[in-house]
Amino acid sequence: MESKSMFVKDEFGNEQEMEILFTFDHESTKYVVFRSVSDVDGEVFASAYNDEGELLPIETEEEWQMVEEVLLAFTEEDNEEINI
Repeated sequence: MESKSMFVKDEFGNEQEMEILFTFDHESTKYVVFRSVSDVDGEVFASAYNDEGELLPIETEEEWQMVEEVLLAFTEEDNEEINI
């Protein structure tokens, strides 16, 4: 994920441009944290992704807790307020 943006299809099949806030690796999994470019003060999303750049679901509660801890560290570091 070299780019600062990506396109994601919503539940209706419409593409939405997303701003990539940051990516990180944990163990053998890669993660991306992003938000809509049209709603920069809105909700932040996170997903795992593979080597082809395909988004994968975060499946376990433990995995979500780890991602939330990384998000909190990111927001404290940048003094940003993010709606998780």
